[in-house]
Amino acid sequence: MSKATFGIIGLGKMGGNLALQAIDKGYRVIGLDKNPDKELLEHEGLVVSDSLEDFVGQLPSPRIVFVYVPAGEVVDLLLDQLAAVVTEGDILIDGGNSYWGDSINRYTRLKEKGIHFIDCGTSGGMDGARHGACFMIGGEQEPAKIVTPILKDLAVEGGFVYAGAPGSGHYVKLVHNGIEFGMLQAIGEGMQLLDHYKDELNVLEILEAWNHGSVIRSWLIELMATVMKREGGYENIPAYIEDTGEVNWLVNDAMRMEVPVPVIAQSVMQLFASRDKEPLWSKAIAMMRNGFGGHPFGPHEGIKHERQFGKIENAHSAAMYKKAVDHSGPSDTLG
Repeated sequence: MSKATFGIIGLGKMGGNLALQAIDKGYRVIGLDKNPDKELLEHEGLVVSDSLEDFVGQLPSPRIVFVYVPAGEVVDLLLDQLAAVVTEGDILIDGGNSYWGDSINRYTRLKEKGIHFIDCGTSGGMDGARHGACFMIGGEQEPAKIVTPILKDLAVEGGFVYAGAPGSGHYVKLVHNGIEFGMLQAIGEGMQLLDHYKDELNVLEILEAWNHGSVIRSWLIELMATVMKREGGYENIPAYIEDTGEVNWLVNDAMRMEVPVPVIAQSVMQLFASRDKEPLWSKAIAMMRNGFGGHPFGPHEGIKHERQFGKIENAHSAAMYKKAVDHSGPSDTLG
């Protein structure tokens, strides 16, 4: 029995890899992209259209169209263009990281024209798109039932959920991204603690052990080890962390809902801090401390000593740690 034919607009990292996975599993995929990748064009089975009209014309009714483009106005522009050429009963699926409130508005606008809209959060990265992703969808039940078999087929086992009404798919994905930020921050801080131990630690072996039976075993720990090994450590990695801003939306939602999210919010603040090479805020604090207490600008050995040994009960342990750091030889290792 032949599988469905559907379209994908946006053949980049996610859309392109999903297209290849779908073709491998027997689907016929019609693609559209401003600048399609040459390897995609050469892949047997992928039909790449050269116009929106040709793209829509090759899809059977009810048409199923996945949209994988960056969040923002481009999504509205594309949906408006599609709405002008598709027909009632067709299903448009936004698989990108759009804001859930925008998705509800898009659903409402398209419903007035008889066109179904599904908001589809997609997780798993490029590897997931190619070999099995995780999908979280929101929308009316009727069109959701039509696209569910396709999405379950393209997901890892158990990696699909119908979250509920329109907007819920992208909301669930947004919360997912917030949790991800918190986890990334915790792992990053752990790496820094390992790096500051008095002896040199074999971090790759530690990560490998952690990922076998420990409470924190995860794909992120696996990725940390993989990329650290590939890059040979941290030296060539810029401290600047880039992101597309979705978790900012989640923090704003949490404030409006009066839901405390201290870990997620702090992870966003730390991300911002990574971009600040010459933080003005720290200079301003130094200026005020100099004004009220005569505190020096920059490091001061005497003050550092007071910070470490000013509390008597901590002085002995601090001195022992400093002695261990200053005089430790090569640590014993096993194997």
